[in-house]
Amino acid sequence: MFDVIISGGGPTGMMLASELRLHNVDVLVVEKDAEPNLAVRSLGLHPRSIEIMDQRGLLERFLEQGKQYPGGAGRFAGIEPPRPTTLDSAHDYILGIPQPVTDRLLAERAVELGAQIRRGTEVTGIEQDEHGVSVHLADGGLLRSRWLVACDGGRSLVRRLLKIGFPGEAAKTEWLLGEVEVTTPAEELASVAAEVRKIHKGFGIGPAGNGLFRAVVPAATVTEDRTVPPALEEFKTQLRAYAGTDFGVHSPRSLTRFSDATRLAERYRVGRVFLAGDAAHVHPPLGGQGLNLGIQDAFNLGWKLAAAIKGWAPKELLDSYCTERHPVAEGVLALTRAQSELISPEPGPQAVRRLLTELMDVDGVSRFLAEKITGIGIRYDFGEGPELLGLRLRDIPLSQGRLYELGRDGHGLLLDTTGELSLSGWTDRIHHVQLAGGELSAPAILLRPDGHVVWIGGDQQDLVHHLPRWFGAASSAAPARPEAKDQRHH
Repeated sequence: MFDVIISGGGPTGMMLASELRLHNVDVLVVEKDAEPNLAVRSLGLHPRSIEIMDQRGLLERFLEQGKQYPGGAGRFAGIEPPRPTTLDSAHDYILGIPQPVTDRLLAERAVELGAQIRRGTEVTGIEQDEHGVSVHLADGGLLRSRWLVACDGGRSLVRRLLKIGFPGEAAKTEWLLGEVEVTTPAEELASVAAEVRKIHKGFGIGPAGNGLFRAVVPAATVTEDRTVPPALEEFKTQLRAYAGTDFGVHSPRSLTRFSDATRLAERYRVGRVFLAGDAAHVHPPLGGQGLNLGIQDAFNLGWKLAAAIKGWAPKELLDSYCTERHPVAEGVLALTRAQSELISPEPGPQAVRRLLTELMDVDGVSRFLAEKITGIGIRYDFGEGPELLGLRLRDIPLSQGRLYELGRDGHGLLLDTTGELSLSGWTDRIHHVQLAGGELSAPAILLRPDGHVVWIGGDQQDLVHHLPRWFGAASSAAPARPEAKDQRHH
């Protein structure tokens, strides 16, 4: 029996597998596609996702494969802010990186940490009882695990088998996205594209590197099955319809389609089965939040599920995954709905777009929108307390090393300048980082494994009162802090 089976080998599934393996959880990822999907669906990582990669020691791999776009996080519905927008992050940029590369890097990481991956393995049914989940496969095989996480996309079979409601709006608009070669000279292409975008904000074409161009154009109709990629001729027809030319596109590396369907699962958990990523929420791609939202789902769920498997999870910890992430997804859906309206060529939406463009010159408006889009502003509701409570803590230099380097093994962190606090009974789950006075804005800060602040103070009794909520009951014979492993330095 596996500890966890993950249905779906995209970025959400692979990120979750890696998080679980940090805690030596026995993980199997099953993916119905025999080969990795090379279609380009997401084009980059937002600052919060970049921070997550830094927190787990993966950032250098991503930086080697991507391109940094400072200030890119400040755009809302494609509106260029009148002034540069700065975020409270050491990574205030968008990292342009095609999803197939992100998929590959996360899969490599999961395998390095010991996750098993079976490609060409399709889940066809599930049954669960109080002890675990039985997973039926298309080839007649049967697997058994203690927990199952569905990361199997917007058309999630697992979600449908669980009969979880998926309310929202059906697709009204569809776009075609392709990475292609062109014959039109680059200067002429740029000029034509700029003219078309004055009217049609949902159109775009530009260099994608390696001699390729990336083009997006509205489709003629909404296709019933968007898993079927568009034909090159369909793509060319739509380019001609909007731009008056197909730019001589040929030799496509990838062609795909996406829509403005907007839906959110009514709940993220049924018994021993969870939903994450697109299985839990789908929305228009405006703002590029989909892949990032899924990675952040996995980052939230991974340590909590590992805690349950290791036996120290507090009673409500697993349910906090839904209570924390469901509102985040609701906010993302609201943002993408708003941006969808603002790219409409109709007079009403265009009037609102002009007004918002003016408002973005008001101090704080652009930053507010950028924090919403990038996830930097997410604050979980941990009750009343100091301003930092519930927020993730940005990376800061400390005498013991950078903050994001200290928790790469997936443990919590107690940052302590008092010299008087003790973690006796919790040292197997939290690293005690002794700091000099003045290194923090508070005497001590307690961070969950995902970097969110759960306690601020300096009193031992108050600390012990808060520890069980997130880290369970104290162990009577907690092991010493584990030795650093290679994964800390990846």
